[in-house]
Amino acid sequence: MGEFIRVAKTDELTEEEGKLVEVRGRRIALFRIGDGYAAIEDTCPHRGGPLSGGEVDEYEVICPWHGARFDVRSGKALSPPTPSDVASYPVRVEGDHIEIEIADTD
Repeated sequence: MGEFIRVAKTDELTEEEGKLVEVRGRRIALFRIGDGYAAIEDTCPHRGGPLSGGEVDEYEVICPWHGARFDVRSGKALSPPTPSDVASYPVRVEGDHIEIEIADTD
């Protein structure tokens, strides 16, 4: 179990848009998908591209540097050239605030 930390307000993201947030020294890509939100590690494992700046297509984000695709809900790598998945983070909305859970061991 971890701690939920406020990272943004709900009106700061439009549908299928990414936003970079920094939490305890971590770069996290936050996405609004329909009526919900998802958060994954911002750095693509292939060459370090910023996933928060990638194009969002439904539940996928495309790395802007080399085109690797990730599921924004799970961090699962969906296409090359990435060698691995990225971390995903639980997200909740409290009022008009978006919070991301950071595990105690992270």
